[in-house]
Amino acid sequence: MSFKITIEPDKKSFTAEKDETVLSAALREGIGLPYGCRNGACGNCKGKLLEGQIEYTDVPLTGITDEEKSSGYALFCQAIPRSDLSIECRQIEAVGDLVIRKLPCRVNKIEKLNHDVVRLYLKLPSSERLQFLAGQYIDILMKGNKRRSFSLANSPQDDNYLELHIRHYDGGVFSEYAFNKLREKSLLRFEGPLGSFFLREESSRPIIMIAGGTGFAPVKSIVENIQHKKLDREVHFYWGARSKADLYLHELAESWAMKMKTLRYIPVLSEPRQSDIWQGRTGLVHEAVLDDFSDLSPFEVYACGPPPMVHAVVDNFTGRGLSEEFIYSDSFEFATQTSGGK
Repeated sequence: MSFKITIEPDKKSFTAEKDETVLSAALREGIGLPYGCRNGACGNCKGKLLEGQIEYTDVPLTGITDEEKSSGYALFCQAIPRSDLSIECRQIEAVGDLVIRKLPCRVNKIEKLNHDVVRLYLKLPSSERLQFLAGQYIDILMKGNKRRSFSLANSPQDDNYLELHIRHYDGGVFSEYAFNKLREKSLLRFEGPLGSFFLREESSRPIIMIAGGTGFAPVKSIVENIQHKKLDREVHFYWGARSKADLYLHELAESWAMKMKTLRYIPVLSEPRQSDIWQGRTGLVHEAVLDDFSDLSPFEVYACGPPPMVHAVVDNFTGRGLSEEFIYSDSFEFATQTSGGK
């Protein structure tokens, strides 16, 4: 049995098949609904259920509060229609214009960036290129129908290779494989491009970008896209890490600030080591932004990193005048052998 889903107020509609989530059905029919993690953690896909009945998949829904549920909001990445629906949500036309594909690729190069991050360069078949938006991600497809998500670190214009930054976690499904078994020339399969975390090029608002750990990867894609297109946007880039060694491409970020008159780079360490001889900013990265700006209403904010960091940005920045409409986020959730996430 299928159900009709209508988006208000423009009356655009699409059909969800049996046991298909609202988000999956929309993407299948080329309708760009916002989303990030697709596992109920980030809340990017949140919208209002105006009419109809839904049922959730059996995963923790950390991206929505009980109060929001009682007010009629739903996470469309996990919501399965049980009747025709009428919903209200933002639409992203640029995402809907892209074709999501499953493609093979070969590991062209593995480069160790620090003690726990490696950079993979993936080569597609000579007849293929992946069209994506700066900031999006791909899913690496693994055995047993497992998939792990990683942001694309290269800009869309530099598409000879796909660049991924993989951080090592004990028990991480793909990270253990990448660090211990993966070799150059190995074959992988992936699906993409995915995600609604991408640069809104039509906007003229100044930008605050906040990265935690390997959340640097999509920021790199966005900044290089800004450079390539010579966009005149004011950018404040805050990169949060524990120690200086975790700023694995610190010199590259410094070079952006030197070359781009409109970009300011602020690294923030939460646990600097004595050997770092660190004289820069310390503490939590979102708090550094709050220290620097008393009024966030003029900005667009792009936040990418662990869920606690992303949630702290949403919870605290709206109190400084920033509308949620201008907060774009991608939540990196650690994935073990038994859990989902990035």
